[in-house]
Amino acid sequence: MTNEDLSMLVSVERLREHLRNPRWRVVDVRHDLFDTNAGLRAYRAGHIPGAVFANVDVDLSGTKTGHNGRHPLPPRDQLVKAFQRWGINADTQIVAYDAQGGQFAARMWWVARWLGHRQVALLDGGWPAWWALTNESSTGEPDLNSGKFSARESLMPLATVDHVQRALHSHEQMLLDARTPERYRGEQEPVDPIAGHIPGARNRPWQSNLNPDQTFKAPSELRAEFEQLMQSRTATQITHQCGSGVTACHNVFAMEIAGLSGSALYGGSWSEWIADRSRPIATGDEPARKEI
Repeated sequence: MTNEDLSMLVSVERLREHLRNPRWRVVDVRHDLFDTNAGLRAYRAGHIPGAVFANVDVDLSGTKTGHNGRHPLPPRDQLVKAFQRWGINADTQIVAYDAQGGQFAARMWWVARWLGHRQVALLDGGWPAWWALTNESSTGEPDLNSGKFSARESLMPLATVDHVQRALHSHEQMLLDARTPERYRGEQEPVDPIAGHIPGARNRPWQSNLNPDQTFKAPSELRAEFEQLMQSRTATQITHQCGSGVTACHNVFAMEIAGLSGSALYGGSWSEWIADRSRPIATGDEPARKEI
């Protein structure tokens, strides 16, 4: 891996070396879509020493209107206040983790970069890897001074629903859906009221980025897989979505560590798309691929 890769993906051993480094901040982003209090309960039962807790529904999401999806992005100033509350400064190295291979921690990574903060990484393997290798945990919240974090120019492209609608029939633009194949095809929909996918979207389940032990695949392997999907497109022609803009961040992250920088996130994703019943939906397998 390159130095940039290492700054985005941190091993348990490396985190352990820096655990008492005041310029490092560990953020616990454990979550359960079907039990919104599960993450906080897990944090209180035991977390990486010194870690703060970020609630996906509260800290990393904004107010739902019924038209902007299940996890709309929060206002940037709301995020800035949360970062300050967590003791984060302009030079802080953030390391986010969850218990699901980065499924939720990737949202923390993405919003930090959306605020212009480069020093943010995921803990490779997350909580299971930490516990297996260290057997160390804490049940107390850290006593922190307020950070002096401020937002800078965004490092992450963000696509709106209008952008996705305009690109529906574009051969140059590609939409990648990070949900499971069953949800993509419309065979199952345990979360949202309508099943299916956005017409033209192709399926890249976020779990495809991981090894069996829930660590990330090698950058070269990820690059080969994404380039096969992208065909001759560049990363800037790719937009990612999922059910609500959370797990899609996992695919953005995977492309970044693979050296494919510049893909966009459609923040509202499927749950925003179906809020307007006039928008088209598709079911079944993805469309036949054509070279551009």
